[in-house]
Amino acid sequence: MPVSEGTAAGAAVSQKTKSTASGLRAVPRAQLVAFAIMVLLLVLAPFAVYPVFLMKALCFALFACAFNLLIGFVGLLSFGHAMFLGTAGYACAHAAKVWGFPPELAILFGTAASALLGFVTGLLATRRQGIYFAMITLALAQMVYFFYLQTPFTHGEDGIQAVPRGVLFGVIDLSNVMVMYFFVLLVFLAGFLLVYRIIHSPFGQVLKAIRENEPRAISLGYKADHYKLLAFVLSASLAGLAGATKALVFQLASLTDVHWTMSGEVVLMTLLGGLGTVFGPVVGAFILVAMENYLSETGQWVTIAQGAIFVACVLAFRRGIIGELGHWLKKPL
Repeated sequence: MPVSEGTAAGAAVSQKTKSTASGLRAVPRAQLVAFAIMVLLLVLAPFAVYPVFLMKALCFALFACAFNLLIGFVGLLSFGHAMFLGTAGYACAHAAKVWGFPPELAILFGTAASALLGFVTGLLATRRQGIYFAMITLALAQMVYFFYLQTPFTHGEDGIQAVPRGVLFGVIDLSNVMVMYFFVLLVFLAGFLLVYRIIHSPFGQVLKAIRENEPRAISLGYKADHYKLLAFVLSASLAGLAGATKALVFQLASLTDVHWTMSGEVVLMTLLGGLGTVFGPVVGAFILVAMENYLSETGQWVTIAQGAIFVACVLAFRRGIIGELGHWLKKPL
């Protein structure tokens, strides 16, 4: 690239960074208030609502945030994100039950397993775009599903049962439901804040630039494939953190978390809450988990209700619940 062109490109990036920085100083007030309200509600919730239900919703909320990082800020639609959720669940459950790992190491092991799987699958998937990327992730996820169905350590359709929750750091007994809830809440908040930091960092701004106009980002000197691969691995790791935590909550790792329908559910959670928003995936996850929990007696009508809500959301709330709320308040949420 000639010096003049490089200087112009550098000036453009510098100007974009300055505008982004000034925007970041103006935005957080609304998001800080929303975050404080969310934390307050989640701290008080277990005293009024069944804690196990809340823990399930928090795990899926983190899973949806991880998925939203990929589709909302990079523009990559994955139909196979369940393989990261399920892989971490199996790895964490096996490490805790068979190898005797304490819960913190079991969760880290499960997260690392999903990160490694994300790196391997990302090398293949991120070379393609659009529907081709989505189909590759779906095909890889199905391969992973049938592998876990056949391999001995997962116990097939029975799954890994009676997974011990253990003692956190050798001090905190996670067998107590309330203690386990606040541990899951801390894990969720840590993952949520990490996603927030990523999307509001210079790295996150590059991801958004790639989403909006990849050829232009490449012309500015950014290696788009490298950025997309890193975002894919980060998303897989956070999905793995959710899956590993979920395995300890329910003391079970099963094929349900690896099945393609789970990948479809996280898409619905993200779209329902608001694609590309900060708090949308959390709201979408809580709504979907609440429907599955409180409408479970209706059988297959749960699926019909979910489909009806999805259609209504697409027709009336194209930005999602939080997206529309933020548009109405004229503040990004």
